[in-house]
Amino acid sequence: MKTVEIIGYKRANLGKTEAKRLREEGMVPCVVYGGDHQIHFYAPMILFRDLVYTDEAHFALLTIEGEPEPFEAIIQDVQFHPVSEIIMHADFLQLFRGTPIKMNIPVHPVGTAPGIQQGGKLIRKVKYLQIKALPKNMPEYIEVDVSKLGLGKSIKVGELEVGDYEILNSPLVTLAGIEVPRALKGKEDEVEDEEMEGEEGEAAAEGGDAPAAEESSES
Repeated sequence: MKTVEIIGYKRANLGKTEAKRLREEGMVPCVVYGGDHQIHFYAPMILFRDLVYTDEAHFALLTIEGEPEPFEAIIQDVQFHPVSEIIMHADFLQLFRGTPIKMNIPVHPVGTAPGIQQGGKLIRKVKYLQIKALPKNMPEYIEVDVSKLGLGKSIKVGELEVGDYEILNSPLVTLAGIEVPRALKGKEDEVEDEEMEGEEGEAAAEGGDAPAAEESSES
């Protein structure tokens, strides 16, 4: 997995007023925990572009002023502004190479589904899967092969091939499916109606011959 470097500076004040000032200056208030002690710091928001606004998962290398060595970490939580969507706060969890971690890993559909060629639409039900693995085995994304999906078909978590990691989501969770458009649903209903009418007509014809045969046998 790729690593994005975040250069940070320790925070002297932890109040809301100070946090607001940092955001106005284009900084993100942060905290890293999981090690010997928590460290509150701030970092330029632009450095988070390749860490947060991406469809792949990454580790972070936290180089914090005043600390003797950088920290390897993962994003544990990110708070966004409800309107502007700028990052309000970021929580990091320090990672250790020999200890399993949990991360939300993006799902990437791959392949061309036959159902799309037939007029259907690919619907992604899940964009992230929770994965548990050693840092060295953590994937940047999970590929979901949709090349066998026809109209109305879907693929579930339990159908995925698993590598050196564990998927913590239920195997019954649907990852993606091919939605049948209304226009095609209408055509399918028409075909079904015609087939039913044809079957009813054949049944009526067969039912009409039976009484005639009975009457002729009585005469």
